Amino acid sequence: MRLARRAWLALAAAALLAACSGTPKPKPTPLEPLTAQIGGRQVWSQRVAKVDFPLQVAVNRTASSGGTFTVAASDGTLLALQADTGTELWRANVGVPLAAGVGSDGRYSAVVSRDNELIVVESGRIAWRARLGARVATAPLVAGDRVFVMSVDRVVSAFDAQSGRSLWVLRRPSDPLTLLQAGVLAAFKDTLLVGQGPKLAGVDPLQGTLRWEVAVATPRGANEVERLSDLLAPIARIGDVVCARAFQNAVGCVNAQRGSIVWTRKVGGNQGIAGDAQIVVGADGSDRITAWQTKDGEVAWTSDKLLYRELSAPLLVGRTAIFGDIEGIVHFLAKEDGHALLRLTTDGSAITTAPALSDKTVLVVTSSGGLFAFRPE
Repeated sequence: MRLARRAWLALAAAALLAACSGTPKPKPTPLEPLTAQIGGRQVWSQRVAKVDFPLQVAVNRTASSGGTFTVAASDGTLLALQADTGTELWRANVGVPLAAGVGSDGRYSAVVSRDNELIVVESGRIAWRARLGARVATAPLVAGDRVFVMSVDRVVSAFDAQSGRSLWVLRRPSDPLTLLQAGVLAAFKDTLLVGQGPKLAGVDPLQGTLRWEVAVATPRGANEVERLSDLLAPIARIGDVVCARAFQNAVGCVNAQRGSIVWTRKVGGNQGIAGDAQIVVGADGSDRITAWQTKDGEVAWTSDKLLYRELSAPLLVGRTAIFGDIEGIVHFLAKEDGHALLRLTTDGSAITTAPALSDKTVLVVTSSGGLFAFRPE
């Protein structure tokens, strides 16, 4: 967990928390023997430099190459790959270390540097750069010929994707302490979804004006750290419903068409969630996995088989829920009850970003820069 103050007091609170806790992390729970119950295999692999920022893999479909994955490394490398084969489509290096990315619409790809510069790349060529006013941990969103950026002080900015011209800036009241972790910035029909602390806001993407705002959590605590409850990426969209986790506080679903809460459940956790028409699933702070019924938030099942394995945010594919862990293992769990179906290995380093899906290909990225594509059967 990383924290930031609006006055740029980054990481100080996180260091204080670590020093005060004085308790070593529990060891990852040993894995039980498993006989694979479904098929699955690695179909290709690639490698970039290490990834030590909150990477979001961009998934797009283009007329020329079909499904594509766009990824980035901490050293400033961006890489677009054909999803089914791993063929490199283009590669670029923006020349500076990265703090956030990747957002892409298939034409333009956007990242943010550690010195607060938004950098947009078109087909492997840097198209433009723009200086930002604060640090960024959330991947930019590229949609509707615009690039949207949210900084850790929750200021949202919009730029013209082709020219880099500033279009609007939305400033909302913010808390003294916020997370240096990927937050919510997503598209829903003609609305921009933005996480503003524990609230999900619907914003007019053309004007930058607020349309609605719904609280996913009601944070309580004796101090700023206990009251932290920023919404975390990734989120789940199921029709008109969008579900999200509020850091260490709750998981909830919002009707984004109406701007109203559907349900919320108080539960801790520091990673985003996944969801479909049946369940919403995610792991809590100790990596106990819970699945809630999408319709009403009632618990469908829980599993404590992967405790303290520092699980990534999940991906739901067909009948499986997929998590990566600190040892680079990819866990395929049954969606109906959470039992283990399959395990696949990578390079032994942590999988910290949510697995990504293009058609039938699942991509995981490890902290040492390994790109591993799997195809469950």
